[in-house]
Amino acid sequence: MPESEQYRLFVAVAVPDDVKAKLEAAQANLRQVLPDRNARWARREQFHLTLRFLGDVAAERADALAEAIRTACVGFGVLHLRAERIGCFPDRGYPRVVWVGVRDEAEQLPRLQQVVQAATEGFTAEPKEERFTGHLTLARIKGIKRPEAEALGKAAAGMADMRFGQWTAHQIELMRSELLPQGARHRSLASIALAPLPAELA
Repeated sequence: MPESEQYRLFVAVAVPDDVKAKLEAAQANLRQVLPDRNARWARREQFHLTLRFLGDVAAERADALAEAIRTACVGFGVLHLRAERIGCFPDRGYPRVVWVGVRDEAEQLPRLQQVVQAATEGFTAEPKEERFTGHLTLARIKGIKRPEAEALGKAAAGMADMRFGQWTAHQIELMRSELLPQGARHRSLASIALAPLPAELA
């Protein structure tokens, strides 16, 4: 029996274009202190707020997965999100990730992550995320030396109070990530409503 096709999936909140533009501007500033050989910079189409990484899921289960998430999220309500402050992980020593924080006014984002995590539990072997922190990844760092780490830390600290914009999320996306030679390509397999869209957006 042939092995079924596998999709590399994750669940995420989309980011509007005006916020993406400000994220790219921040990347341009950070690139002045961090050579490209030491970083893999997220591309514009890769900016998203990941709620749950699922890894490989059989393609024929994608529809059932989307329906499980949809059922779990019925009536959850919109999220009023804002992207602000730049940080590094870890925040001392040699950073591996540069990120921008995301939070919502009502602090419902962690609860949504828990809802999604519970709904997808039967579809993934990925470990649960015990402490969720909403963020957008700007870069993943590799082979960094102390002078570059210190320069990056100083630059990030100088941008710590930056604000990148706010938006209202009416839905989340079940995304497929395809690993290509030029980098990952992401596309939405399903949009899952958190609340009915207002008439002007429907």
